[in-house]
Amino acid sequence: MAQFTTLTSRVTPLPVNDIDTDQIIPARFLKATDKNGMGDNLFADWRHNADGTPKADFVLNRPESKGAQILLAGDNFGCGSSREHAPWALTAYGFRAVISTSFADIFRSNSLKNGLIPIVVDEETHKMLFDLIEEIPNAELTVDLASQTLTFPNGSVTFPIDPFNKTCLLNGVDELGYILGFEKEIAIYEAKLK
Repeated sequence: MAQFTTLTSRVTPLPVNDIDTDQIIPARFLKATDKNGMGDNLFADWRHNADGTPKADFVLNRPESKGAQILLAGDNFGCGSSREHAPWALTAYGFRAVISTSFADIFRSNSLKNGLIPIVVDEETHKMLFDLIEEIPNAELTVDLASQTLTFPNGSVTFPIDPFNKTCLLNGVDELGYILGFEKEIAIYEAKLK
């Protein structure tokens, strides 16, 4: 998993509530067991017409969204099924953080295991961020995982994250990688059992 410490990026606003994992990555793309290419299918039905051409009015198809690594989404992001392909698609596309007022529990867990930071903010901050991006489309936000701080041009807020996932992300390891970090201690313990 890619290490996450700090990120400064422009923001892609997607002010839609209750975006479920079927919308993030449609079911027809779930046969893949490899993360490569998943970003091409992110929001596929919203991004493309039936003939495969891009929909010019969808936010990810606009030039100002190119390269943005933070998605500012509506409330209850990632609801629906428990498919891990949703954070795969978001990270493969280039997003490293998603901001919302709430996330579905399974989506949040899958995101953290795949290096995508789900940032929960209060409704007032959420509205202010959408207003900010509308007023200053190229505004950048900074996510500092160590201090759990989201900084914007006129202030900052803290966000919650459980300590175990924070440790894994800061060190760029998944759960197995974390355990393997104690390989020497495990070997000593196992030697004592003999």
